[in-house]
Amino acid sequence: MIKRTISGQIDKGDVNHNNRKFIAENVDRTRVNDNITIVCDDIRAVYHELFDDALKEYNVRQTRRDREIHDYREHIRHGRQEKEFYEVIFQVGNMDDTPVGSDEAKLTTEILKEFTEGFIKRNPNIRVFNAVIHLDEATPHVHIDFVPFATGQKRGLSTRNSLSKALEQQGFRGEGKLETNTKKWIEREKQALSEVMLTRGIEWEQLGTHNEHLSVLDYKKQ
Repeated sequence: MIKRTISGQIDKGDVNHNNRKFIAENVDRTRVNDNITIVCDDIRAVYHELFDDALKEYNVRQTRRDREIHDYREHIRHGRQEKEFYEVIFQVGNMDDTPVGSDEAKLTTEILKEFTEGFIKRNPNIRVFNAVIHLDEATPHVHIDFVPFATGQKRGLSTRNSLSKALEQQGFRGEGKLETNTKKWIEREKQALSEVMLTRGIEWEQLGTHNEHLSVLDYKKQ
């Protein structure tokens, strides 16, 4: 059984970059067509799907017209509390032991695909609207973009955009600044990824320090 590291973290997210509407310097243009799109939905339609009913109920309750919200997505985009959407990136191995084009990379690509499909099913309060496996960079990795939503809320909309509340409703509760619900959630997903890896004969290599392995984002920054 071979061993490979796992990288998983939250990123700022750029759907146009993920879908190659523009090409960054670290992308091999000749391999762009090799990328695998798992989900590609219009985020505007997703907002209508998730929040329109709650928005209508909220506006009916308002006694002042200036407190009504006409477009919830624009309301979130111009607010300071929540983000329009979030992104997570997961990768198995690194550019040295799992380079794109190798047999190991082909195997991890199948692993990432199965993991992403499971990610969607495991997270009922996470609406994935874009998910792409990149095979035109150094190592296969997946970008998953999503809108979190929490239901049954007493403040604001009854269903609203909130990553912390969405994760709480999925059973993740933070314990101080070092053990946030987001960190616990990412660790759970990394564990789920490792379980998919095991079915393909790859064991999770957990390193002692973060400096021993460069994630996709760290590599790009350097």
